[in-house]
Amino acid sequence: MISQIKKILFEIVILFVDYANKKKIINFFKKKINDNSIVIIDIGAHKGETINLFINNFNVKKIFSFEANPEIFKLIKKKFEHIKFKGKIFLHNIALGEKRDQKYFNVIKDSSSSTFNSINMQSNYYKKKLNFLSIFSQNTDFIEKKILLNIKPLNEFTDIFNCKNIDILKIDTEGYELNILKGISKNNFHKIKFIYLEHHYDLMVKKDYKYSDLKNYLNKNNFYLKYKIKMSFRKTFEYIFENEKSIS
Repeated sequence: MISQIKKILFEIVILFVDYANKKKIINFFKKKINDNSIVIIDIGAHKGETINLFINNFNVKKIFSFEANPEIFKLIKKKFEHIKFKGKIFLHNIALGEKRDQKYFNVIKDSSSSTFNSINMQSNYYKKKLNFLSIFSQNTDFIEKKILLNIKPLNEFTDIFNCKNIDILKIDTEGYELNILKGISKNNFHKIKFIYLEHHYDLMVKKDYKYSDLKNYLNKNNFYLKYKIKMSFRKTFEYIFENEKSIS
């Protein structure tokens, strides 16, 4: 019971810390997106934070949400199974990447940090995060378990790209963002207006790319940086890229 209360307190702290940033993100999109109903792809849905953010602030036509962790997926499925969301929120318990593959997924104590990438336990950020998490849990295992998951490229979801256009593609996958972008064809990139993602500059997550690689890949597909904001207490930035050759 005590551990559950601590877990809830931890989640409240994180929500409070991130609130100001999310408000700025919403204000950016309100200036850019008109009042027409919008279509969103939400990759790394976690517990539905992005779903709530956009449903509460925009006229959402459809949200296609992907969450790799099967245990977390059960939570969001229960949360959004209400009839009022039918035909609006489409939930997928699927991991996305560059191509069809199988890979072990690290389920982290702080579930929002779960990742396909390896964890550098020698990094200063890892040590700081572990100390912070120890306030809310006596369990010292940073990685709770590893699970083998099937990976698919986003291109395979033709029902999504049958939409005339995609207003926002959001990706929050703890260092796996570029892998996911590489699973989108040039034709499908053409349908997306904005890509909203984050990039970690700390050394805890062992990525095989740098921010410059991510930026260059998006530039090659006609997406250019329009907004960035640093996340509080973290060496992480959120970025919004706009498609300068959008079909709309």
